[in-house]
Amino acid sequence: MERVDVAIVGGGPAGTAAAWTAAEADANTLVIEKGVPRTDRDRIGPDSTDAAGLLDYWIDLMEFEPEEIPDEVILRTLDGADFIGPSESVAIDDTGIRATHPDFGVAFHRARFDDWLREEAEATGANYHVGASVTDVDSTPGQSPQHTLELSDGETVGADALILADGPQRPVTIPALDQFTGERMIADVLNPTTTNHIAYQEHRRIPRELFDSSRIKFWWGLMPGHTAYPWVFPNDDAVARIGLTMPIGLDIETFDPALWDLLDETDERIPQGNVYLQRLLEREFPSYELEDFPLVEDRGKRNGTETYPISSTRPIESPTQAGIAVVGGAMGGTSAFHEGGDHVAVRTGKIAGELAATGNLEQYNKRWQAALGTEFRRNVTMAAVVREYMPNDWDRTFAAADRMVNRGEYTTWSMLKAGLSGVKLVYEYKRTKRGFTGSSYVQYEQSEYHV
Repeated sequence: MERVDVAIVGGGPAGTAAAWTAAEADANTLVIEKGVPRTDRDRIGPDSTDAAGLLDYWIDLMEFEPEEIPDEVILRTLDGADFIGPSESVAIDDTGIRATHPDFGVAFHRARFDDWLREEAEATGANYHVGASVTDVDSTPGQSPQHTLELSDGETVGADALILADGPQRPVTIPALDQFTGERMIADVLNPTTTNHIAYQEHRRIPRELFDSSRIKFWWGLMPGHTAYPWVFPNDDAVARIGLTMPIGLDIETFDPALWDLLDETDERIPQGNVYLQRLLEREFPSYELEDFPLVEDRGKRNGTETYPISSTRPIESPTQAGIAVVGGAMGGTSAFHEGGDHVAVRTGKIAGELAATGNLEQYNKRWQAALGTEFRRNVTMAAVVREYMPNDWDRTFAAADRMVNRGEYTTWSMLKAGLSGVKLVYEYKRTKRGFTGSSYVQYEQSEYHV
């Protein structure tokens, strides 16, 4: 059996950030990554799929300096975002949150980002075991090692500290944590089939006259489902990632197709991602054909396309008294409206790795909440506010927000200019936010584990 100080399950941004800080603190660190092939990577590695954009303050939350991220990782700098409803829209040119990065944000190459994190982790001494998955975790707190991991290639790893970073599918996290749960199991609150969203994106070349190289775009109220929306992220060389996010398991019978622009009365089920995106392009660019937006097949995970899960629930605390920390998407962490959360993944991973290496893992839950509590609270509030929105609600909100926005902020005067709808929007947000005071956005507390 191989013995290490810190074993990390998952080599994405959360797990690799944890490896970086753990090895930096001189811990014997091992990352176990099952590995998947990608057409944009020479070797197998993590799944590396998401919309791959970072807002300015997210880079600060990851505790990176703007110049620290390599140039080859950044595909575009962004000047703002456009939020587009069925008939109303709002343009945001500033996040309204103080940040060191000079631009609104960046679009980046996720696989290169993950590979850069791995190179930095390996340079500090972290080791990687790629090509095998963890099939079983047996934890006995107080013993040495506290955790024994069985791998699919027959290897066994013993570790004093365990960091679970297996992403939103949580194949290892759920059974590993349920060693310490009672009647209310982690599987009940983090079941990926009921708490995740599914995302689909295509890498397409955009006609030059249509390509907006500096803004990300989101459409709301065009497709049914809680925080279901298409997007466009500009990349290099007039290529954009055109994608969407939607809940799993929607029933077409519960939605009126006349209300949703991307539904058709002939639909017998919720459309697949590629159908939704074709309809989006037809809606936005009626004088163009789909062939005018060719797939770029040497990008993405498979022939220019990618399908992947996104964590879309509230975070949980970890049973740190058992020597376990859960990080990133595995813990339920996400960013606003579930478009991914690389910043949350990196920061929670960094905190967990440092504390695991120094024998202070019991501080993990307090540390990640101190660093990210404001972000989580804002995200769960926004998701709760729009949970029951219909298309006309999105138009009402965007019309009010467009009158209120002043460099990403609102003032009393701008709110009054927006009239009753602006006052209602602000009141609804603040009222909902008060319901998540303190750490009440956490849906499973450390005290609930039986260790």
